[in-house]
Amino acid sequence: MNNFNDQHVGSSFDDFLQEEGLLEEATAVAIKRVLAWQIAEAMKAQKLTKTAMAAKMHTSRASLNRLLDEDDTSLTLTTLASAANALGQKIHVGLVPA
Repeated sequence: MNNFNDQHVGSSFDDFLQEEGLLEEATAVAIKRVLAWQIAEAMKAQKLTKTAMAAKMHTSRASLNRLLDEDDTSLTLTTLASAANALGQKIHVGLVPA
């Protein structure tokens, strides 16, 4: 006997997350993980320590740690812009059709 729920057969994972009320949170976490990874990789490429990066951003190391925490989605655009500027990078944000 198959206990598989036929309700989700043929639907996408995004559809499942939407039905469960988890899509927005999962999307936010995925975006934050990518951003945190990109910032960490840029820091590594430029041989910047967390202390040096925080100083370039004119912020605390604790604030930088929150930025690099891939599970903490409470990121502001100001903090992201500051990190990008400190790394000599730009931010590109836009909306695309769903």
